[in-house]
Parts: sequence; structure tokens; C-alpha cells
Amino acid sequence: MRYAVLGTGIVGRTIAAKLASLGHEVVIGTRDPQATLARTDRDAMGNPPFAVWHADHTDVQLKPFAEAAALGETVVNTTAGTAALTALDAAGSANLAGKVVIDVANPLDFSAGVPPTLDPVNTDSLGEQIQRAFPEAKVVKTLNTMNCLVMVEPTRVAGAHNVFVSGEDTGAKKHVTELLASFGWPEGSVIDLGGIETARGTEMLLPIWLRLMGTLGHADFNFHIQGAR
Repeated sequence: MRYAVLGTGIVGRTIAAKLASLGHEVVIGTRDPQATLARTDRDAMGNPPFAVWHADHTDVQLKPFAEAAALGETVVNTTAGTAALTALDAAGSANLAGKVVIDVANPLDFSAGVPPTLDPVNTDSLGEQIQRAFPEAKVVKTLNTMNCLVMVEPTRVAGAHNVFVSGEDTGAKKHVTELLASFGWPEGSVIDLGGIETARGTEMLLPIWLRLMGTLGHADFNFHIQGAR
């Protein structure tokens, strides 16, 4: 399968590397590939510039958003929440139509400092905004309630814990659940919350997740829903 991963940050890199390791053809989308490769500074979290990562993952292509989305049979949005709609617009509605769009992003708003707030929140979600903006895409929200390393290696967290999926299309959610299984998520750990409106709930887990990370001093943790079937 060909996957287009939109976003060159640590989440996009981690998911792209995992997909490539599983034998998928992977292309990463960015606004300006030359500018992305020219960056030499570490990001705000101390991660090395994309070019350093890419030198070790030459099997992953780097293309502009639209070219990446056109190549991908499935599209994964890992852009920053505030930039997601702009990036997907650059990817092009025609390149997203009919495809599963896996939304991993969270609408974190850092405009008032740290910790960030959510925008939208309560009566809307980023997942819903994406589905409304691209009605011909099959948007599935998942993996947005944990650290990116846990996303692709759930055994980093001991014991049972859960991952959620939200979306309108049953077939798309089945496809995503199968992908999650290939990442190492047991079938019983996946909780289908229902339609894309339920993405409001998973996005609103981020404030408690961020505070747990600050209290615990690490990100190797996740939510476990006791009594889940």
C-alpha cells in the first residue's frame, strides 16, 4: 500500500518510518521540500532537522503536499493542528477524494502560552472540521491520545491499554483498525467510538494527557478503559 504522510515533524517521521518498515511505499508531504531539507536547527522539542532523519530513511520520498497526496492511497495527517486544514487544502480535495484520511493531529493552540488550549473544543473538533472541508474523503480520527512512539510500539506501555477510532465510514475504520494491528495493537484494544463527532472526546483528552506527562516526567503511558470489550 502507498501511504502519504503529511507533516515532517517527529510524529510524521515516526509513523512514516514504521510504515516503511512494514513494507509500505511511503511519501512524506511538506509545503516546500527544498526549504524542509535546508533547515539545520533542531525543533522546539530538541529533535534533529528533517534532513538528518531523511538521510537514514532514503526509502521515504519527500514531495510537496499535493504530489504526496496524489501518490498516497491512504493519507495520514500528522501536521500541527492549527496548520492541518491549510496543509490538507494544499494537498488538494481531488487528491483526497475517496481516500481514507487518518487524522492524528490535535488542535493545540499555543497563542496564550503553555500549557496550550484547544481550538476548536466542546462543540466541534478538528476531525469534524476536516471531514466537513473534504466531504469526499473518509476521515478517521485515531492515535491522537498518546505519544508517537507508543502509537507505533504499544508495548512501550506495560499491560492493557486502548486506542480509539472515530469516523463515519465503516470500511475506512476497518482499514485503520487493520493498520493499527500491524503496528502491534491487539484487536481488543481498539475502541470504535462511533462517528467523527466523537473525535471531540479524544481531542479533549489532551489537556489531561499533557498534565500527566508533566507529572510523570515521561510520555510512555496511555489510557486503559477498564471493562472495555
